Amino acid sequence: MRWPRGWSRAPSLPEGGWPAQRVLITGASGGIGQALVDEFAAAGAQLLVTGRRGEALDALVARHSGQVTAMTADLTRPEDRAALIGAAATAGCNMLVNAAGMNRVGLFESCSDEEIDRLVTLNLTATLQLTRALMPMLLAARHGWVVNLGSTFGTIGYPGQVGYCATKFALRGFSQALRRELADTRVRVLHVSPRATRTAMNAPEVEAMNQALGNAMDAPARVASAVCRAIEHGREETQLGGPERLFTGLNSLLPSLVDQALARQLPVIRRFVARPGETGPRDTP
Repeated sequence: MRWPRGWSRAPSLPEGGWPAQRVLITGASGGIGQALVDEFAAAGAQLLVTGRRGEALDALVARHSGQVTAMTADLTRPEDRAALIGAAATAGCNMLVNAAGMNRVGLFESCSDEEIDRLVTLNLTATLQLTRALMPMLLAARHGWVVNLGSTFGTIGYPGQVGYCATKFALRGFSQALRRELADTRVRVLHVSPRATRTAMNAPEVEAMNQALGNAMDAPARVASAVCRAIEHGREETQLGGPERLFTGLNSLLPSLVDQALARQLPVIRRFVARPGETGPRDTP
């Protein structure tokens, strides 16, 4: 549904607020996903949540009785996506939160073809396919939302995170292009860039590396709160962390300075990611 010429979209969450929202959250069995479910449920939304760990989803259903419906699914499987799309249609979802993803920390030369394929398929391909399939439903809603959980590493290329950066840069481009394509509709697109977050997706070596480098790490609840506030204020982009906002801005204007800063960090990064058997793929199902 497209706005008549000369109209503008609502600047924030539409009339009815959170209780009027029917939200599909992917990656709900991961750390940030679970925090998003808690945050949105507390605000009053009705939720359809999905992930690959059924026990974590069951806990969310029990914690938010009457507000949360769960479906175990692997988004990389077409049949699972089809079942989820059907459930979203039944629930009348008007908001999609793409929070499913995985990371692989290590030097790019040690990354296998299978790991690259898995990163791209879950972080990007399955997200695009699910979003496209749900577009008719979102366009038909009185107000629709697509919320994509990206990363600071979707703006800054970082050593030891090459494959992950590639998928998150692509997700940011997808969000920007889709937002512009839907500019004359009632569907809003929000891209959120968390900084380092304490979740099971991070191996102990990653947390140790962040500590050695002085990188701040957020709790998943802080990320979820930022997402909720960004939706309420009708934002299109949200970057968590003041130093990270400064660093990403500097990377856009003077990338050579960021090259120099990261070159100084490289020996520390290599110390944590280049060891045999260090961090393998970690995912937020």
